[in-house]
Amino acid sequence: MIWEQTTIQLDPAPRGFHLVTDAILRGAPDLSGCRVGLLHLFIRHTSASLSVNENADPDVRGDLERHFNVMVPENAPHYAHTLEGADDMPAHIKTVLIGPELTIPVTDGRLNLGTWQGLYLCEHRDRAGGRSVVATLQGSR
Repeated sequence: MIWEQTTIQLDPAPRGFHLVTDAILRGAPDLSGCRVGLLHLFIRHTSASLSVNENADPDVRGDLERHFNVMVPENAPHYAHTLEGADDMPAHIKTVLIGPELTIPVTDGRLNLGTWQGLYLCEHRDRAGGRSVVATLQGSR
C-alpha cells in the first residue's frame, strides 16, 4: 500500500486560469510505483482554486476567465467584505464555485486524464503570491 504526501509550491501567477499539470507532476509524490491509486490535490488558499479542463487551446482559459468575471463581478454593491481590494470577495466566490481540491485516478504510474485534460490553477486575485498545494498519493504497487 502507498500513502505519500508532499506540498507543492506553485510560482505566483497573474489572475486567470493556468495550466499547471507539469508543475504538479514535478512536485507530486513519485507516481511510477503506483499501479492503481488516487492523487488528491488540495490548494491551501481561499482565493484560488483547482480544476481539470482543456489542455490544448489557450482560448479556453481566456474564455473561462472572462466568463467568471462577468458571472462574479468586482465592486458589487452587496459585498460587505471589501477591505482587501475589489478582487478579493469575487475571488472567494469563484473559489467556492470551482473548489479547492481535485482527485485524479492514477493507473500504471500515470495520471489517468483524458487526452485533452490538464490541471488548472485558477488564480482569482490580481496580485497573488505563490500558491501551496498539498498532494496526497494513495494506492497499491
